[in-house]
Amino acid sequence: MDMHIYLPGGKRVDAQYKGFTIQTDQSVTNGGEGKSPAPFDLFLGSLGTCAGFYVLSFCQERDIPTKDISLLLTTQRDTESRMINKITIDINLPDDFPDKYKNAVRQAADLCAVKKHILHAPEFEIKIS
Repeated sequence: MDMHIYLPGGKRVDAQYKGFTIQTDQSVTNGGEGKSPAPFDLFLGSLGTCAGFYVLSFCQERDIPTKDISLLLTTQRDTESRMINKITIDINLPDDFPDKYKNAVRQAADLCAVKKHILHAPEFEIKIS
């Protein structure tokens, strides 16, 4: 399926995909208005929400309440390259979460398809039409 990218003005770049408009902007310090997440913010958000989806599905399949479950994604950057060199996803479970499922829920989060695509990166091609 194709994703169409548009440049609506300012520092905004929007994408049309599967009937949705995904809006991005740059922060004010980067010349934008800061009215939407920056593209890289969406990248990090996709990692966290993907892991969250797998945790949610795991719990729903076992009728485990999810109200008090949350995930915290943190990043560490290399000081020289300024590239992220470590991403940690901490799954915060309530005290009454069944002990027998704690490792399994971590394994479920590890199934994240976004992470798998990073680990097995696709080939990129940029063309002019």
